[in-house]
Amino acid sequence: MSENKELSFEEALEQLESTVSSLEEGDVPLEKALHMYQEGMKLSSLCHDKLKKVEKQMDVIIEENGEIKPLTIDGEDASE
Repeated sequence: MSENKELSFEEALEQLESTVSSLEEGDVPLEKALHMYQEGMKLSSLCHDKLKKVEKQMDVIIEENGEIKPLTIDGEDASE
């Protein structure tokens, strides 16, 4: 999976979609399908981790005075 750490979110998602498509076709030998599934799970985890990181960054905004507060949308806490 270390090689996947270098992928951007978009690259990982594209590879994941390709893997899922190949597996859905069902023309993959069982052992290769198992390997593809494992790689797909790694890609899925990578995408999830990248999304969580961005989500945390978006949860915080810096006001003009430098104070950090949770991001709110329409007066509601966005983390809810």
